[in-house]
Amino acid sequence: MNLTSQYADFTMTQEVFHSIEPLLLESGEVLPNFDLTYTTYGQLNEKKSNVIWVIHALTGDSKAAEWWNGLIGDDKFFDPADHFIICANLLGSCYGSTNPFSENPNTNTPYFYDFPQVTTRDLGASLEKLRIHLGIEKIQTLIGGSLGGQVALEWAVTLGQKLENAVILASTAKTSPWVIGFNETQRMAIESDCTWGECHEQAGSKGLETARAIAMLTYRHPADLQIKQSEKEEKLDGFRAASYLRYQGQKLAKRFNALSYWTLSKAMDSHDLGRGRGSLESVLASIEAKVLTIGVDSDLLFLPGEAQFISQKVKRGTYKEINSTAGHDAFLIEFEQLTYFLKSFYLEQ
Repeated sequence: MNLTSQYADFTMTQEVFHSIEPLLLESGEVLPNFDLTYTTYGQLNEKKSNVIWVIHALTGDSKAAEWWNGLIGDDKFFDPADHFIICANLLGSCYGSTNPFSENPNTNTPYFYDFPQVTTRDLGASLEKLRIHLGIEKIQTLIGGSLGGQVALEWAVTLGQKLENAVILASTAKTSPWVIGFNETQRMAIESDCTWGECHEQAGSKGLETARAIAMLTYRHPADLQIKQSEKEEKLDGFRAASYLRYQGQKLAKRFNALSYWTLSKAMDSHDLGRGRGSLESVLASIEAKVLTIGVDSDLLFLPGEAQFISQKVKRGTYKEINSTAGHDAFLIEFEQLTYFLKSFYLEQ
């Protein structure tokens, strides 16, 4: 499949990479083959030195210019007129890549609950197969936030000198018990849905609504809710904050599914750069690329100190911090600050 369309002042192309090579997973299980849907903007230059590879967060998709339109687009920091921008839908997600509703080639029926566990390392390994398929010898910048930042770090370790710069936003070298705990409460909400366990795409959808509401409280900050959801009049019920969380849950359930959410939240839990490699410090020190980590001062999920730790342990690290009341989601919102940090980072080279 090759879908090409004109988006603003640049061309967007969406394709599907079908890997016939099996992917050996950390769990010991094997995906006999898999698909990755990916979107590109712009063109490779003659030297093939202008590749920007974007990795989306938990419920994102490959159309990075839509959900990160403050950074990607005409006259934006990552302009398709100058860069060849790639974003692939992560394995396990429901936007065109192999996921729990895909056909299991061993049974010729959908995987459903038999979809194998995937880790951030597995997700990075699948992207590596796509890189090889595309014939990209070097990535100028690899950038991702949250889960996307975790996958980017895993991939940066194995890319070595094939990667020049890594930009890691609101992310970690190892998932904390705090994040795992929040993810588990969300999966408990999905499990409590009476349709969970059934084999259809709407299974667990009401539970997913609750899971998203829980997640939104971790993506935001109390100050942000105070500013945007406080009441202007006295009342006993029907509060703005309650309506906001219900709306966010319903909105996600319409575009995502509980099985993909379960799969990717488990992948986030698994993240540990040091697993099987030694200490976190030694693995981070092995990254060849220049690394910019960006934390958010109000992030209550992935604490800014965790991003700072990464920059301190890599060979060539820089740390910057977003000042915002938006919490964890600030990396998707505060475009002016992000652009300023990125400009400074590139000027230092």
